[in-house]
Amino acid sequence: MDTLASTDLVVGGMNCAACVNRVEKRLARIEGVSATVNLATGRARVSHPAAVTVGDLLAAVERAGYSAELPAPPPPERAQPPDPAGSPGSGGDREERQRLLVTALLSVPVLALSMAPVLQFRNWQWLCFVLAAPVVVWSSWPFHVRAVRGLRHAAATMDTLVSLGVAASFCWSAYALFLGGAGTPGMRMPFTLLPSAGGEVAHVYLEAAVGVPLFVLAGRFLESRARHGTGEALRSLAGLAVKDVTVREGGAERLVPIERLRVGQEFIVRPGERVATDGVVVSGSSALDLSLVTGESEPVEVGPDRPVVGGAVNAGGLLVVRATEVGADTRLARITRMVTEAQAGKARAQRLADTVAGAFVPVVLALAVTVLGFWLGAGADPQAAVTACVAVLVVACPCALGLATPTALLAATGRGARLGVLVSGPRALETLRHVDTVVLDKTGTLTTGRMTVARVTAVPGGIGRERALWLAGGVERGSEHPLGRAVVAYCGQQLPRLPLPEVTGFRATAGVGVTGVVEGHRVEVRAAGADAHPSLAAALAEAEAAARTAVLVRVDGVDQALVCVGDVLRPGSYRAVDRIRRLGVRPVLATGDRAAAAAHVAAALGIEEVRAGCSPEDKAELVRELREQGRRVAVIGDGVNDAAALAGADLGIAMGSGTDVAIGAADVTLVRGDIEAVADAVLLARRTLGTIRLGLVWAFGYNAVTLPLAAVGLLSPMAAAAAMSVSSLLVVGNSLRLRTWQPSPRARRTGPGVRVEGAGR
Repeated sequence: MDTLASTDLVVGGMNCAACVNRVEKRLARIEGVSATVNLATGRARVSHPAAVTVGDLLAAVERAGYSAELPAPPPPERAQPPDPAGSPGSGGDREERQRLLVTALLSVPVLALSMAPVLQFRNWQWLCFVLAAPVVVWSSWPFHVRAVRGLRHAAATMDTLVSLGVAASFCWSAYALFLGGAGTPGMRMPFTLLPSAGGEVAHVYLEAAVGVPLFVLAGRFLESRARHGTGEALRSLAGLAVKDVTVREGGAERLVPIERLRVGQEFIVRPGERVATDGVVVSGSSALDLSLVTGESEPVEVGPDRPVVGGAVNAGGLLVVRATEVGADTRLARITRMVTEAQAGKARAQRLADTVAGAFVPVVLALAVTVLGFWLGAGADPQAAVTACVAVLVVACPCALGLATPTALLAATGRGARLGVLVSGPRALETLRHVDTVVLDKTGTLTTGRMTVARVTAVPGGIGRERALWLAGGVERGSEHPLGRAVVAYCGQQLPRLPLPEVTGFRATAGVGVTGVVEGHRVEVRAAGADAHPSLAAALAEAEAAARTAVLVRVDGVDQALVCVGDVLRPGSYRAVDRIRRLGVRPVLATGDRAAAAAHVAAALGIEEVRAGCSPEDKAELVRELREQGRRVAVIGDGVNDAAALAGADLGIAMGSGTDVAIGAADVTLVRGDIEAVADAVLLARRTLGTIRLGLVWAFGYNAVTLPLAAVGLLSPMAAAAAMSVSSLLVVGNSLRLRTWQPSPRARRTGPGVRVEGAGR
C-alpha cells in the first residue's frame, strides 16, 4: 500500500460552490487522491499516494479550468501569512467595489425607465441601450471570461448562467432596437406579466441585462466582505516571533537575526524583552510573564537550570538562556502548525452546498435549451421561443440564493457588534446554533486575567488594615514584580487621597519578597508561611484553597496583615455559565492553572467537569476527545495557549480582551470581554439561521414557481427580471429585520452562596 502524502495547493479562479465541487471532483479522478477545497482561503488540501507527483495534481486542477500553484515558502521566523480572502482596502477589494459602484450608477436609470412606463420619454430606449452596453461588456466581463473558460473544460457554473442570461437579454434587445421596430422614437413599452410575442414591435429586455449583473455583483461583494480575515490567526502567531536576539559568545554580545540562532547558543533576555526561543536559564533570576503562551496571569519565577518558553516576557532581572529548541521545533511553532491544520477543514453543510450548486446550473441550462427547442419545434413564433428561453435563464439567475446568506449575515453581524459579539461567517452561526458542549478557559475568560488583590486581612489590635496596606504599597513601589504592581494598584484604588510614601534601603530577594524602610519603619512584604500570626491562619487557608498567593506584611518584625493576590472571577461569570446551561449546553473547565484554583472556580460556578494543568496541546487533545464522543464543541479562550483548541473545535469563541492570536483563530469574538455575551450569541445564531433558512426557502420556492411559468411562456423576461428583483428585495428585507433583534432579558440572580471577590469588595 502506497504511503499517503499531503500537499497544499493555491487554486485561482474559484468564485462559487460549483467551482469548488468541480476542482474536488477533478482531483478525485486520480486514483487514490482525495481533496478538500476551501473557497474562503483559495486552498486545496490534497491527500495522495507518494507515486502521484505535484505536477500531476497541478495538471488536474488546470484541466478543470483553474490555475494552481504551490504556496510560496515564507522566510523563516519572519513569516507574515497573507490573508487569502483579501482585506478592506486591498487592490482586489477596491476593484470589486468600483465595479459594483459603476454598475449601480449605470443600471438604476435603466431599471427605472424600463419598468415604469410613466418615466419613458422620446428615445428613452436608446439611452437605456447606451447605459446598458458598458454593464453587459465591462461589468459582466468577469462572468463572461469565467463562463468561456468553464465551457472550454466542459464545466458550467453560476457564471455560465449569468453570462448567458445577460448576453441573451442584450442581444435580443439589440435585435429589437435595430430590426424589430423597438427603436422607433416615441416607442412606449408597457410593463406586462405575460409575453406578447408575435406583436408588431419586439420588446427590449435591457432591464434584465443590467439587473442580473447588478444583483449578482452585490451578493458576491457582500460574501467576500463576510469572509475577510481568514488568515488573521496565522499572521498574529507570526507576529509573536522575536525578530532579533542578543547572542553571547566568548564574553561578547552581538545582535543577530533569529534565523541564525542555533541550539546550544546562549542569548540575553533583558527586562521587558520577550524570550527568543525555548531554552534553559544559565544565569540570572526573574519573574516571567507567560500569559502570551500559557494564558495564565500568575508570573513564574525562574532561575538557573529552569526551562523557559519562547514568547514569554521577562518581567524582572537579566537572564542568560541557552537555546534548546529553535525554528519549527519551538512550542510557538507547534501551535502555529496546529492552527494551520485545523483551519484547513470544511463543514459538512458546506460540502452539501457545493454538491447542490454543481448540479443546479447544468439543470437550468438543459431546461433553457429544451424550452427553446420545444417552442421552435411546435411551430411557435421565433420571438416567443427566444422570449421563453431568455425568461428561463433570467428567472433562474441565483440572485436571491446569493443574497440570502450574506445579507442576513451582514445584518446579524452588525447587530451582534452592538451587542458585543463579532461573528466571522455563516458557518460560525450554523455551528453555534448546534453546540452542546462549551470548553471554558479560566484565566482571562471566567476570571479577570490579571493579578489583583482579592482580600486584605489585618491582625486584630495592630496598626490597622489601611495603615498596613499603605506601608506595603510604599515598599512595593520599588518592585517590578507583578505581585508588587498589583499591591500598588490596589492602594491607588483604596487610598486615592493618600500618596504612597518614599522607600529607602529597598531590597528584593527573588522568590522571597521585598524589604525597605518607610517613615522610619522596616517594612517587609514576603511570602506567607506557617509562621504567620495565628489570627491570619483562616485567611491563609482560604487563600491556599483558592490557589491564590498570600503575602505577609510585617512592620518592625511584627505581623500586621495578610494580602491575598491572584486572579479573581469576573462579576458576570456565574450568570453567564447559568445561562449557557439553561440553553442546553454543557460547560467544561480546562485551564493550565493548578488543580486547587480550577476546583475553586468550578465550585463557585457550578461546573462539574474540570481539567487542570492543561498545556496548549492538552487543550487541543481534549477538544478532539469530546468531538470523537459525538459532541459539538465550542471553545472559549483568550490566549495563545487557546489558539489551537479554538481552531480545532467546531466553534472557537475568543474574548475581546485576549490576544490577537486567540481572536484570529476564533469564529466568534466577544468584544466586551464578557462571557455573558455567549448566551446572546447563541440566541442570535438561532434567529439568524432561521432567517437564512426562510430566505433560502423563499428563493428555492420562487424558482420552483417561476421556472415552469417561464418555460410555458407565461412569464416575460421583463416580468422575470422584476420577479428576480422583488425576490431579492424580499430576502434582503427579511434579513434586515435582524438589525432590530433584541436578546431575551437576562437573569439577574446570582448563585447561592457565591461571592465574587475583587478589588474594593
